[in-house]
Amino acid sequence: ALYWAKALAEQNKDKNIKERFIPVANQLEENEEKINNELINAQGKAIDLKGYYMPDDQIAFKEMRPSNTFNSIIDSL
Repeated sequence: ALYWAKALAEQNKDKNIKERFIPVANQLEENEEKINNELINAQGKAIDLKGYYMPDDQIAFKEMRPSNTFNSIIDSL
């Protein structure tokens, strides 16, 4: 996501996209180590999703987005 955001922030074809992604790219870059640590720390724990083929959507949503830092940056879009 960092490289994607950087590419959009550095392109010059669409000024609106560039302006929108400059802060996102900066925030992702500034928080890269923290985001990586949050993702690494979420690994290796068994999670009961309340079903294999039809998991509980709320549990799956929470567990599939383990980095609050990354989520807040992306949700700001």
